[in-house]
Amino acid sequence: MSVMSDAPRANTAAYHVLTAGYYERGVASTVGLIRDGAVLVVVDPGMVRDRALILDPLAALGVQPHEVTDVVFSHHHPDHTINAALFPAARYHDHWAIYENDVWTSRDAEGFELSPSIKLIRTPGHSPQDITTLARSSDGVAAFTHVWWNGEGPAEDPYADMEQLHASRARVLAVADVAIPGHGPAFAPSEATPR
Repeated sequence: MSVMSDAPRANTAAYHVLTAGYYERGVASTVGLIRDGAVLVVVDPGMVRDRALILDPLAALGVQPHEVTDVVFSHHHPDHTINAALFPAARYHDHWAIYENDVWTSRDAEGFELSPSIKLIRTPGHSPQDITTLARSSDGVAAFTHVWWNGEGPAEDPYADMEQLHASRARVLAVADVAIPGHGPAFAPSEATPR
């Protein structure tokens, strides 16, 4: 798996963290927005203290919920999916299908492009079905991923298949300039990032 094969082809996306997640004293997922032309993607609209923590930052970026074209679930745990219905016009993406209204279209997420600058890759470990959303901007590649809960790890995910997770972390580190973890703020990977 080379960096060139995993990096999206184009570099016209812009990304924003709508809310940074956490997992102590409650749990909230990190929720992101990726914009590439007419494609508006929300990643992991899961548990938050108040839906305004998703909707207010979205509105501040000039996006209304009905304008969101796609929603990506990194995996199916409720803390990453529970607010999916906020986006009534979206297509929903997971590891094996696209869901739109009452149509289920089977497809493998591996290498699937939502746009030339937004790509899905399989990154199992935390769950067998985990995927990472890669967004390439002029500044580099951002990875919305659950291979880390936050910038510190944990080094050993207590719910993970660690052999798979180590391989997925290596894959993400080979391409990502910025990591947006499942339950924390964005960070630039470094030598201290758990492998």
